Amino acid sequence: MRRKAAELQTHIFRTAWGWCGIGVTGKGLARLIIPDGAGREELAKSLGVPETKSAYPAIRTVVDYFAGRRRAFNLPVDLAGTTAFERAVYREVAKIPYGATASYGEIACRLGRPGAARAVGMAVKKNPVPIVVPCHRVVRSDGGLGGFSSRGGVATKERLLAFERKHKAQAPR
Repeated sequence: MRRKAAELQTHIFRTAWGWCGIGVTGKGLARLIIPDGAGREELAKSLGVPETKSAYPAIRTVVDYFAGRRRAFNLPVDLAGTTAFERAVYREVAKIPYGATASYGEIACRLGRPGAARAVGMAVKKNPVPIVVPCHRVVRSDGGLGGFSSRGGVATKERLLAFERKHKAQAPR
């Protein structure tokens, strides 16, 4: 969902993985574009509104995640424009621990909707704040990665999971 420029404060910043883009409203983080090798200008076009550079807490949190210093997020998130089902999926996905995975079917069962694995997949595909709502941790029931709609696709999903497994194995922070 595109928001009006007046509603969204945006910033593009560098992390240990490369350039990130975020959009923040008065209610919280509304958009996150994770690094995939794209340059600053390409990310600016992806955000769709002029950069305003005023989202410091969200920036620090994302920078810390990509540096391996953060395992959980406590940012307010603005999920305006998502359905009640999508928000329920995001709440369940947010419970998947750092470095762990759950299947689309498991999430559907937790929601009391066994058989809604595809619907869960469609919801995570629309996730506007990847890593904060860690949709990369949702995999197929056969252990395959499934899809990943964030920049970089399945290769980025695989990289995020490997990154978390590596940092989970290190001493707690």
